[in-house]
Amino acid sequence: MTADCFLELDDVHVDLPVLDAHQRSFKQSLLRLGGGRLADRGGGMVVRALQGVSLRLQAGDRVALVGFNGSGKTTLLRVMAGILEPMQGRVRSRGRVVALFDALLGIDPDLNAYDNIALRGALLGLSDAEIARELPEIERFTELGAYLRLPVRTYSKGMLMRLGFAISTAVRPDILLIDEVLAAGDIQFNRRAEARLAETLGSSGIAVICSHGPNLLRQFCTSGVYMEEGRVALSGALEPVLGRYTDLRAAGAPARMAPPLAAVR
Repeated sequence: MTADCFLELDDVHVDLPVLDAHQRSFKQSLLRLGGGRLADRGGGMVVRALQGVSLRLQAGDRVALVGFNGSGKTTLLRVMAGILEPMQGRVRSRGRVVALFDALLGIDPDLNAYDNIALRGALLGLSDAEIARELPEIERFTELGAYLRLPVRTYSKGMLMRLGFAISTAVRPDILLIDEVLAAGDIQFNRRAEARLAETLGSSGIAVICSHGPNLLRQFCTSGVYMEEGRVALSGALEPVLGRYTDLRAAGAPARMAPPLAAVR
């Protein structure tokens, strides 16, 4: 862990283009993915996914990222990870960034587990020496035994999840970004995954966790950020942020807070 790791976003704006403005279903899909406003810009439609987001995180921060579907949480995480570039504003960071968005990203179904460990480990920035060092622990966590030598297309969904999660959490991050990584799997797996996640969090400098589960967030986080329509509506101590989110959810707020449409001339 880098003791002086940091992550800063200054006035970040992200627009996601809608390729065919006549396909309403595609527009709504982007709204759910990105959040924010739908706007007409230069004859085309865009989702205004992030609007003027500024955050400053430093070593020791454990941040819960909450908001209703379409509020911009996933877009924000992807900007933090360097997957999306802002159209306006600046993102700065120091330290190794590890994003746990999809535990199965980069898994090739025609390769066996060992080959996939090498492939996904490389995608996560692990050296050959680091992969070799972590291999026994990955083998132990998956509990797949002889199946590790079979093509992963022969695996069940649960077996795939164990493999993907074990590889993803083998990295020792400075900045850890998590998007509902424990959303799939049986109860026994989720318990083991939570324990392993706690170990990974313990070795990270900064962690940002996006989840709809307040109990999980209370277990791992000390502060929070609440998103609405692509903006940071509230940030600070964890309980006030979770309180606002859970109160609005109990009141049926998502129906009233659907991303509005706006025209840009």
